[in-house]
Amino acid sequence: VLEQFLQEGRMSALMWELCQQQAQAGSPELQEALLNKIVSLPDHVSNKLQGKNPPVFFPQNYFPFLGGAIIQVLQKISDSLRDGLDCSISFVSHVLGKVCIHGRQKEILSVLVPCLTDLTKSDCIWQRICWRLVECVPDRWMEAVVLGFVQRAPGADVLSRLLGNLVVKNKKAQFVVTQKVLLLQYCHTTAVLQNLLGYLSLDSLRRALLIQVLQELLETWGSSSAVKHSPPEQQQYISKAILICLSHLKEPEIKSCRQELLTSMMEGVKCHLDSNLPQIRRLGMIVAESISLKINTDGPVLKFQVKVIMKFMPGVQGLEEIKALYQMIQGIIASSNTYYLEIKRGSNTFKKRGDDDLIPYDMSEDKELKTKAPVYIRDCIEVLTGSEDVDKWEATVKALESLVRKNPAATREVSVELAKILLHLEEKTCIEGFMELRQRAQVAVLTTDPIPVAKYLTSQFYSLNYSLRQRMDILDVLVLAAQELSYPKSYGKTKHSGAQKPCIQLLPGSDSSKDWRRIVDERIKSKTRRFATGQSQVELASGPNEFNSVAGHFFFPLIQHFDRPLTTFDLLGEDHFVLGRLVHTLAILMYLAVNTVAVTAMGKALLEFVWALRFHTDSYVRQGLLSCISSVLLSVPTERLLEDMTEELLETQSWLGDVVEKDPDGDCRRLALQNLLLMENLKKKL
Repeated sequence: VLEQFLQEGRMSALMWELCQQQAQAGSPELQEALLNKIVSLPDHVSNKLQGKNPPVFFPQNYFPFLGGAIIQVLQKISDSLRDGLDCSISFVSHVLGKVCIHGRQKEILSVLVPCLTDLTKSDCIWQRICWRLVECVPDRWMEAVVLGFVQRAPGADVLSRLLGNLVVKNKKAQFVVTQKVLLLQYCHTTAVLQNLLGYLSLDSLRRALLIQVLQELLETWGSSSAVKHSPPEQQQYISKAILICLSHLKEPEIKSCRQELLTSMMEGVKCHLDSNLPQIRRLGMIVAESISLKINTDGPVLKFQVKVIMKFMPGVQGLEEIKALYQMIQGIIASSNTYYLEIKRGSNTFKKRGDDDLIPYDMSEDKELKTKAPVYIRDCIEVLTGSEDVDKWEATVKALESLVRKNPAATREVSVELAKILLHLEEKTCIEGFMELRQRAQVAVLTTDPIPVAKYLTSQFYSLNYSLRQRMDILDVLVLAAQELSYPKSYGKTKHSGAQKPCIQLLPGSDSSKDWRRIVDERIKSKTRRFATGQSQVELASGPNEFNSVAGHFFFPLIQHFDRPLTTFDLLGEDHFVLGRLVHTLAILMYLAVNTVAVTAMGKALLEFVWALRFHTDSYVRQGLLSCISSVLLSVPTERLLEDMTEELLETQSWLGDVVEKDPDGDCRRLALQNLLLMENLKKKL
């Protein structure tokens, strides 16, 4: 009977009857009971029939049918209004709201939105009916309805026709559109943002809300607390919303709030550039350049000399000005390179493009003069500290690493002095790869004489009058040297000569025999790949772990003084980027210390270090701390972990659980979960 009731269109007749009763003040109790039955009909039927449900009552079929019934009722309301008769639309609004709050927006709006889009194109009565339909939705269901329309409208102009000035008339709808979707959520697509902000820009009454939204977005974007504590995905979402808002602003509106935009830009770009995460810094540059270009149409605009990758913002309105800015930058660079030098491969003819009237010099007989590099370590020190001969200085920098490795005894005599010179060495000429050459020389000195040089470098890390770049150079050199010391020196020897690498051979077969079984077997063989090894085996590299005896000299001095601020260096304050690098360095040193004597003491000290900094506000630092936990779990023997560090591990496990549930950074949550799984595996292994 119910199935026949639906198929004969009695649902629309029932709703139309209730709309007429509401106009005549019908029974509210009856209307409420019928509302619950209409919306929950699939659930009631499936509970009674227990799996023998007719297809018409499946939710994916019922709610689109209900949407069609609503359209029929709205058509009758339209006819009544044209005939001058009174009727109410609120029952239909209640049905729509309750269906949406039950999570069936997709099914019902997939029918309603296309139909209403067509009906409201040129009919003002249908537009008013549609506006009243959403205005009469109770506040407790308004969010689900508004979100459903915003997500499924094919464009901002259609959304404007369907919702009218709902955000001006209804405070709940205004909160959802201007606050919740933009500032409290970040799961919506770019198309939803374009619909929403475009809708606000299409009416003079709503444009005031557009400017208000832009100011609140910029306030959040420029908040150092928000940048630190909100995930990168939310930062990208807010940045997209800001760019879309900017694309809708008109010149008079920009003029009225130019100073506020400028202030927000300066505050926001500072917060973003202070972040340790590259994607956050790039976001700051994109938005700052866009604001600058928008508010300084006649004057100079803010530019960053960096190539920005915007793959996470495809198809966003408002990026046109950003793309134009980069095209302009590229144009300037291209114009400055109009004249360039060209040297043909295999020829020494020197040409200058653009000045074809000048006769080139004949340089075919010229020979390059090479400056000999010093052959003694002390000579290298003299050249690097006092020589004015640029060519000799350049040759020394290039040859220093190999010279140090070939003369370990001579290097040990002056190792600390040489390390000091290299730490302060600055580039005199444009040597290709100068930073790498200097770093490799530093690593060579440190690996040749580890203990005194490590003591010097770790002591200088916390000393006065060093730049942040020099302090990070120290960390990089310590890591590279530790890595080299912990790996075997040789790469293996072969037991037999003429060894061949493992290879894949195709074994041929024959199908010439008349025996069908043999034919099948041989055909299978002919299609089978078999793995064959060569005649010799390669011995794995082996040798003493040279990092074993020096690991403590690399590790403990770095972990001792992190909480002592200096005049020009405060790890727990504004220099949190260096703190992040320090934490990651300690994690690597801990990992490389596996099987060393000091590994247990190092692990215990590192757990205490992590515990002191576990609530740090910077996500890069927290990622490093979680990497430290991983290194401890992987490097310290399981028995020592569970016997010597039981209390620390229990506290760490509790903290990791909180990180998995509450940390705003996705990488931190992932690392914490990995650590919890590592702990479980270690317990099972023991």
